[in-house]
Amino acid sequence: MKRFAIIGLGRFGQKLAIALAMSGAEVIAIDRNRDQIELIRDQVSHAVRLDSTDEEALKAQGIDKVDVAIIGIGQGTGRGFEASVLTVLNLRQMGVKQIYARAEDLIAGEVFSKVGATEVIYPEIESAQRWAYKLIAPQIGEKIDFTPGYSLARIKAPASFEGKTVMDLQLRQKYNVNLVLIKRGEHSKSKKSEKSKIINVPMPNTIIYEDDILMVAGSDIDLAKLPQE
Repeated sequence: MKRFAIIGLGRFGQKLAIALAMSGAEVIAIDRNRDQIELIRDQVSHAVRLDSTDEEALKAQGIDKVDVAIIGIGQGTGRGFEASVLTVLNLRQMGVKQIYARAEDLIAGEVFSKVGATEVIYPEIESAQRWAYKLIAPQIGEKIDFTPGYSLARIKAPASFEGKTVMDLQLRQKYNVNLVLIKRGEHSKSKKSEKSKIINVPMPNTIIYEDDILMVAGSDIDLAKLPQE
């Protein structure tokens, strides 16, 4: 079981710590504020009040032995940003291999990377980007990002796809996306025996029905061009 240290229990850190703990992970939650510790104490493996800029205090709690450390300290003030930087340095010095640092802007993220963070998290920026994409392309359900700008996405077949074959739709030629998998919809007009069936190798003559679930891969720009109706 992986051991996680969540340092900084603002909204981001607190929600992340609870989510990890609910998934069965061992979570050590750390904050300088006693009230924050009391709020989360019963929901994680261990919660402790300490200053993460104190390397010896971190070692005393076994933070040097965790698999992953996530720094979620608020950076609304200069002190918060300074504390985050010093915490990254401490964790790197202690030999923690995976260090994630929450940054409020790209400049802060660049600093964290330079002082030793293995990855930078931009909750506000990433949330805004997800919502922008959701508003622009509401037909796209869940998506998994492969590399920046390219994803595997889940869409519900629109009415315009009803009764057409994969060849008829020409998704690759028209939209530059690849159809990877089809799950028959519960309310589609497919045969009863095919309800919820997975077709993991769609053939050119495979018929698509409205409400089928399609897994498609391509660039985010091309995926957003898929029809909504």
